[in-house]
Amino acid sequence: MFGWREVYGGGTPPPGQVVAPDERLSWPRMFGLGAQHVVAMFGATFVFPVVMGLNPQLAIMVSGVATICFLLIVRGLVPSYLGTSASFVSAVAAIRAQGGDSAAVTGAILVAGLVLALVGLLIHLLGFKVLHAVLPPVVTGAVVMLIGFNLAPVVASVYWPQDQWVALVTMLFVIVVAVAARGFVGRIAIFLGLVFGYVLSWLLDRVIGPITSVLPGSSEPTTHDRLDWSGVTAAPWLGFPPHTTVDANGNEIAGWHLPSFNVAFILLVLPAVVALIAENAGHVKAVAEMTRRDLDPVMGKAIGADGVATVLASAVGGSPTTTYAENIGVMAATRIYSTAAYLIAAVVAILFGFSPKFGAVISATPGGVLGGITVVLYGMIGLLGAKIWKENGVDFGNPINLVPLAAGIIIAIGNTSLVFSDTFELSGIALGTIVTIVGYHLARWLAPEYLREQQRLERPGAGTVPIEERRGIADA
Repeated sequence: MFGWREVYGGGTPPPGQVVAPDERLSWPRMFGLGAQHVVAMFGATFVFPVVMGLNPQLAIMVSGVATICFLLIVRGLVPSYLGTSASFVSAVAAIRAQGGDSAAVTGAILVAGLVLALVGLLIHLLGFKVLHAVLPPVVTGAVVMLIGFNLAPVVASVYWPQDQWVALVTMLFVIVVAVAARGFVGRIAIFLGLVFGYVLSWLLDRVIGPITSVLPGSSEPTTHDRLDWSGVTAAPWLGFPPHTTVDANGNEIAGWHLPSFNVAFILLVLPAVVALIAENAGHVKAVAEMTRRDLDPVMGKAIGADGVATVLASAVGGSPTTTYAENIGVMAATRIYSTAAYLIAAVVAILFGFSPKFGAVISATPGGVLGGITVVLYGMIGLLGAKIWKENGVDFGNPINLVPLAAGIIIAIGNTSLVFSDTFELSGIALGTIVTIVGYHLARWLAPEYLREQQRLERPGAGTVPIEERRGIADA
């Protein structure tokens, strides 16, 4: 499975040539490429655990283990690094708002991983077309959008108010780098924004002094430094990620732990499975196009592998996983698709995971910096839904597409609740996803034939078919 064949004498490939997943260059060159993939996924893999209140040191360690697991399941056919998934951030914020601790968070994520693994198995057995019938792009795009936009209140009420000016400057920095920087630098704009905001906060503490704001876990404003390095100073250089503890103020300090399970919290995270299916399917399609190989037969394995990896990660208190577009960018730039680079990247990430001081540095990220990053990041997650619609030519002139999605998205963004009893309710993402999926299929079932025919004439990747052309096709 991992018997890579050395090509081009181990040297640099000639212009226009590629290195296939089952090929490699010399091992020193492969190590450099593996390190580059670690850098590519680094920022987001650390940012998302911090935002979700999980341990970033543990996140980087389990991401390496998850990547090895993924490569084994797909038998080295799909090059991919599994970093921390953003799709669970909104649901985790909702769980935290309802008093859930890290054990409840990872327990809900573990169940979602099991469901994703089961979906992957079904796709492998029945074929990918079955999934499209249940979750067509119009529905998938809506679920991805509502997951992202549901997070807007978190930015507005938690991160941004901690230091609005640092948040604003960090946000502008991310926008400028993402747009103005070329190639790989532009792809890691979020990570560079984190570094920039971190340094900016340190400088402002030295030049201007402390700020007064409300920190997470407290209700009253306090005067404090933007950047608190007390945890960094106390952390050792080498060691296993710590166990989850509670500080003197009653605040949880996340580390490794066993999950716990709550039905209401599980329902909150299950919609993220839809987003993960879309992410993984998109990754496999992109790799297939770049490597010019038919990877449809391994689509189910890839989706199921991400589910298994998420189960393994969350079982010890780690973050949920997914394939990363950042690594797609590295492959597109280098034209080297060897899975050897990803195996090396996974080992490097695991080694990084044995440095508590390294994890403490990331955990110390000031709230204002997270405010500037998340205001861009959450919006990007939401707009990925619109990207799915655009690439698949979804026609919102058709009420089958328009009406149920409109209802589901607004329910999620407004965090609307449907209360069943004193102990159980559906709200936000969970309720919005159910309304979107059930409402779409109900609308399609009730709609007259001409609306269903109009929907069938939408062409994936090419926009909707003009009304004149639709008539011509229908007449033919």
